[in-house]
Amino acid sequence: MKTQLFKFYTQYNQFYVADKTATGNTGSLNFWDEKAFNARLALEHDIIGISTQSYGNIKGEIEVLEKPSVNVDLQKYDHVVEGGIQIPSGELQILNSPDNNVELTVNVNPGNYRVRVYSSNLDSVEEDDEPHDTDADYYRIELWKSDNNERKVLKQYNRN
Repeated sequence: MKTQLFKFYTQYNQFYVADKTATGNTGSLNFWDEKAFNARLALEHDIIGISTQSYGNIKGEIEVLEKPSVNVDLQKYDHVVEGGIQIPSGELQILNSPDNNVELTVNVNPGNYRVRVYSSNLDSVEEDDEPHDTDADYYRIELWKSDNNERKVLKQYNRN
């Protein structure tokens, strides 16, 4: 699959990647718990929350891979995290927050996937509670078939 770009407006420093028929509860106390905040990734079985640095305009890309990327230069990114998601319908959606508008749809083979989120340019965001045209944070999402649903931080962001 080729890389698909996305650009949309979201609030509350988050957006979602979900199965079309997702039943996971993003409002539960367990979704954005302390581990999720620190990892910048919240997990439910069929929906994940991605923490953004900016509040407002989000830019990024998504790509479905046959297997995970190897020999990734982590120095290019501010934060890198992985987790698992179930996509039983075969239709993955990127949703904004808080109204869950579908911003992009990606068709995949139904099943379990590993998701890796690369966050970059996080220090470009001056205020994380107000949208600014100068915010240049960027999110690259890769996913591939896998039954591993463990959350794992590959590189932790610490604001300067």
